Amino acid sequence: MENLDLSPFPCTACGKCCRHVGKSEQTAFLDRGDGICQFLDEVSNLCTIYEDRPLVCRVEDYYRAYLTDKISWDDFVKDNLAICEKL
Repeated sequence: MENLDLSPFPCTACGKCCRHVGKSEQTAFLDRGDGICQFLDEVSNLCTIYEDRPLVCRVEDYYRAYLTDKISWDDFVKDNLAICEKL
């Protein structure tokens, strides 16, 4: 995995992505049956397995592993923020 110096993904911990895991093939395995991630604490909107969360949930690491040769980090962030807004 290439060691790129990426600015942190600007996550606000709103929980939107965790409340819609059933909408993506990449995250469907996290669905507890109603579209919500089985590891989401619905009160705090925080992940109960944050330190051990799957690669798909670790935005910067996922980008480094699969996307560095396909899209720039800035464009990836822009695209993901647009998806956040639509959720």
